[in-house]
Amino acid sequence: MNKVILMGRLTRDPDVRYSQAEPPLAVARFTLAVDRRFRRQNESGDDQNADFISCVAFGKQGEFVEKYAHKGTKFCIAGRIQTGRYTNKDGQTVYTTDVVCEEIDFAESKAAQSVNTGGADSGFKPSAPAGADDGFMNIPDEIDDDLPFN
Repeated sequence: MNKVILMGRLTRDPDVRYSQAEPPLAVARFTLAVDRRFRRQNESGDDQNADFISCVAFGKQGEFVEKYAHKGTKFCIAGRIQTGRYTNKDGQTVYTTDVVCEEIDFAESKAAQSVNTGGADSGFKPSAPAGADDGFMNIPDEIDDDLPFN
C-alpha cells in the first residue's frame, strides 16, 4: 500500500503549467512545509522543526491548487509517493521523490488563514458585523424573545 497524508503550509505560490494534450491537463507543483512532532538539530546546530515535501497535483486537483493555493495556505493532502529519475543537461542522473496529490482540502478557515499569513489578501470578506470580534453575530433584542433557547 502506498498512501500518504500530510498537513502543512505552502512555502511559495504553486507553479502551474498545462500539458499540450487535448484538452490541456493542469500540472501544479508546490512544496508543503510539514511540522515535525519533535525538534532535531541539523549539522549546523540549528533546530530543524519542519520537512519540506515536494508535491504535484494533476487535472482538477491541479486547477484547484491554481485557483485557491498561495504561499502560507494550510492544506491537508492525501496521495501517494512517486519516485522517478531523469538525466539533466550535464548528463547527471537526478532522482526525484514527489507526493502525487489525490485529495486536497483546506486545513483552516479563511479568517484563521488571514491571521496566520500576516494579513495577506486572500479575498476573504467577513460576513459578521464589524463589532462582532468573537465570531458570533449580535442578535437584536426584539428577536431575542422568539428564540427557543432563552
